Amino acid sequence: MTYGSETWSLTMGLIRRLRVTQRAMERAMLGVSLRDQIRNEEIRRRTRVTDIAQRVAKLKWQWAGHIARRTDGRWGLKVLEWRPRTGKRSVGRPQTRWTDDIRRVAGSRWRQAAQDRALWNSLQKTYVQQWTSIG
Repeated sequence: MTYGSETWSLTMGLIRRLRVTQRAMERAMLGVSLRDQIRNEEIRRRTRVTDIAQRVAKLKWQWAGHIARRTDGRWGLKVLEWRPRTGKRSVGRPQTRWTDDIRRVAGSRWRQAAQDRALWNSLQKTYVQQWTSIG
């Protein structure tokens, strides 16, 4: 379920859909129906599976640090800095970019912060917490 999740732009809608799918999978593993009315906390206690939001956020944070520290000139960092030169912008609120939630925690100079692994790892807990506290 988390294959390639490092490259997703995390949104509350996406996290909600992942959690619903995870709960459905856990219910299927235990052979429990929704009609049995067993609480999600009880199902999570029985399966002992990590919350998907926590896992996805942690993977993305680690990947962001890896990309920021990379110095071999591969495309990863170039794609992050790329700005398209298309004519008109679409109407409405801009879509969430991959770096928006990282910048919210680490600041606009997040790539410099990622160079210091101790600082980056300390910020990881804050980043993961923002996604696990949702719903």
